Amino acid sequence: MSKLLILGSIAFDQIETPFGKSNAIMGGSANYIALAAAQFEIPAAVISIVGSDYPQEYLNLLTERRIDVSGIEIVQGGKTLFWSGKYHNDMNQRDTLDTQLNVINDFKPVVPEAFRDAEVLLLGNLHPTLQMDVLNQMTQRPKLVVMDTMNYWMNHTWDLLMEVIARVDVLTINDEEARQLTKEYSLVKAAQCIMAMGVKYVVIKKGEHGALLFYDDKVFFAPALPLAEVFDPTGAGDAFAGGMVGYLTKTRDYSFTNLKNAIVQGANIASFCIEKFGTERLLTLTHSERTARLQQFRDLTQFDIQVLGDRC
Repeated sequence: MSKLLILGSIAFDQIETPFGKSNAIMGGSANYIALAAAQFEIPAAVISIVGSDYPQEYLNLLTERRIDVSGIEIVQGGKTLFWSGKYHNDMNQRDTLDTQLNVINDFKPVVPEAFRDAEVLLLGNLHPTLQMDVLNQMTQRPKLVVMDTMNYWMNHTWDLLMEVIARVDVLTINDEEARQLTKEYSLVKAAQCIMAMGVKYVVIKKGEHGALLFYDDKVFFAPALPLAEVFDPTGAGDAFAGGMVGYLTKTRDYSFTNLKNAIVQGANIASFCIEKFGTERLLTLTHSERTARLQQFRDLTQFDIQVLGDRC
C-alpha cells in the first residue's frame, strides 16, 4: 500500500473570530494535513517538533487514525510553537496577534526509517532548508512531491525557495502568493511561470472562491461550496492539501485527470474544517458526511447546456 509522509508544524493556536474565541487548541499545518488525509485510511507519518507542554492526548488523536508520530520530536523542557490570530468580520482577513516560535527555531527533521520510501511526500509551509533536508533523506524520489509555501519565504529565502521548487511536482499556493512569486497579475500567466520553474502541476487556492489546477495548457476549476456559516477558516488551506494528497495516496494515480478529482476531494474536506474551531470538525468527520457533501459539489457543477445556433 502507498504511504504518505508529511512535513509540517504542530502548534497551539488561539483564535478569535466574529463567532467566538478559543483557548490554546490543537493547531499547526501538520495536524490539519494529517487529519484530512486520514479520511482515506492510508498509512501516513508526520515529521514535526513539539515541546514537553504538548499533550499526549493530541498525539493519540493522530495515532488512533493510523498516523505515525515517531517523526515528531519532543523537546523536554521546551515549549511548542504558539500562534494567536483574530479574524475580521468578512473572515477573509486576519491579524496575527502573537507568534512564539519556541522549539521550531532549532528543528532538524528526521524522516522515520519506515517512511523513507514513501510514495507521496507533502512538504508543508516551513523554511525551505527544512523542506530540502527531508527531500534529501528519502531513499528514492517519491512518485509525487507536493509543496506549500508562503510570501515570507519569498521575501527572505528566495534562492533556497527556488531550489526546492525545482524539485517538486505540485506547488500549492494562494492567488496573492502566486502573483508575488511571478510578478504576474494573470493567474494563468503566473501558473505558466511557475511551471517553467520545474513544477508539473500548479494549484492556486482562492479561499472561498475555490481552487485552480494548471497542467501544461490545461486548466481545471474546483469551486468552494457556498456555506451558510463560516466559523473559523484557520487551517482550511492545509485541510485542502491534506484531502488532496490523501486521495492521491489512496488511488496511486498522479495523472491530471485524477488531480482534478483530488482537488475536489480536498475542497470537500476543507468545507467541513471551517465549521468549527481548529481541528475539531476534522476529528468528528465521517465517511457518510463526506460522501453526502461530494454529491452537493456534483450538483453545484454539473449542468446541461444547449448550444444555440445563429438564429434565436
